[in-house]
Amino acid sequence: MVTLNLTAPQRRLAFWAPIVIVGGSFLFWMFRPEAVPVDIATVSRGPITVSISDEGETRVKDVFVVSAPVPGLMRRIALKAGDEVIASETVIAQIAPSDPIFLDRRSESESRAAVRAAEAALTLARAALRRAEAEYDFAAAELQRYRGLAARNTVSLNDLDAAERRSRTADAAVEEARASLQVRSFELEQARARLVTPTLARSDDDCDCLNVFSPVSGSVLRVLQESEAVVMSGAPLIEIGNPGKLEIVVDLLSGDAVRIELGQRVLIEAWGGEVPLNGVVRRIEPFGFTKVSALGIEEQRVNVLVDLTDSPASWQKLGHGFRVEPRIILAESDDALKVPRAALFRESGEWAVFVNQNGRAELRKVALGLENGLEAEILSGLNEGEQVVLQPGDRVSPGVRLQERG
Repeated sequence: MVTLNLTAPQRRLAFWAPIVIVGGSFLFWMFRPEAVPVDIATVSRGPITVSISDEGETRVKDVFVVSAPVPGLMRRIALKAGDEVIASETVIAQIAPSDPIFLDRRSESESRAAVRAAEAALTLARAALRRAEAEYDFAAAELQRYRGLAARNTVSLNDLDAAERRSRTADAAVEEARASLQVRSFELEQARARLVTPTLARSDDDCDCLNVFSPVSGSVLRVLQESEAVVMSGAPLIEIGNPGKLEIVVDLLSGDAVRIELGQRVLIEAWGGEVPLNGVVRRIEPFGFTKVSALGIEEQRVNVLVDLTDSPASWQKLGHGFRVEPRIILAESDDALKVPRAALFRESGEWAVFVNQNGRAELRKVALGLENGLEAEILSGLNEGEQVVLQPGDRVSPGVRLQERG
């Protein structure tokens, strides 16, 4: 048995050292920083798409508005929306002359007085005709006598010529009286026509209607004036188009419209089908317009036209004015190293993330490629399989212990 001979200081050190070590370890464990609970995401590879989306609507490419060519009383249109029409064959509408207006008391009295005056003038013309006919009969008989006397050299040639002149003059007077009689007869008809009221107008069976034919073949999209009504020249009656030739119009913010190029791919979503439809940007209109949003904010918008590239059989249930949500693809990659957009933040003017390195936060600067509202492509700074912190708060800093939320 070996006996150690310790001095007094050595005995005190041997006594207090275990106590100090245990106490220090307990204090460190009690006051050490707690691990920050965070959400973790894994850096992975996959497709990423940058797109612009907004509400749009379908419309027939060429819509023809058939208008009334003349003013008049349009008969009720029998066509309904969806009916097929043939160019230059299908009667769109029938327009009859408008009914006359009602006469006030003074106008009616004046018109009746005009009728009586026309009747009197007609009677006068008939008397003038009878007088002219009598004068002609006398002149014709006188001419016959003069011709007989001239054959026996009883009268001079000058008297015979005068008799022939009187006969021709009387004949002309008869023609003049007959023409005057016709004029007075027409004036009487004109005066009586002024007394015609809507109650005395012609019936439907006696209608000399103007038929308005369809200018193109297609389907009726909308009947603008269905009921019988008095229409003015140029009044729109019906809209016609071909539902098999649809396009999509979507109004985008002018700041988004400048990022779009012709020919870019479009996915048409929320149209009612199980899978999105495919389309392509055909035109970006050069004219912007002001539109008030639902929040009352004035926005400058630009119409973008999209053509459907799928077969008509896949979207045949779509019609004119249907709501859709086109998503215009600005850029895309099938195999990109990407992280959730919520993991990124700005650090000294650069993009950065916190990486979960063996349970502690490590600040890492990264370079971005394609990005949208949900994901961002990483060009440098991260490797596939590494874990990043989502939405790091103020408690996350380099070296802090991390604990993933359950």
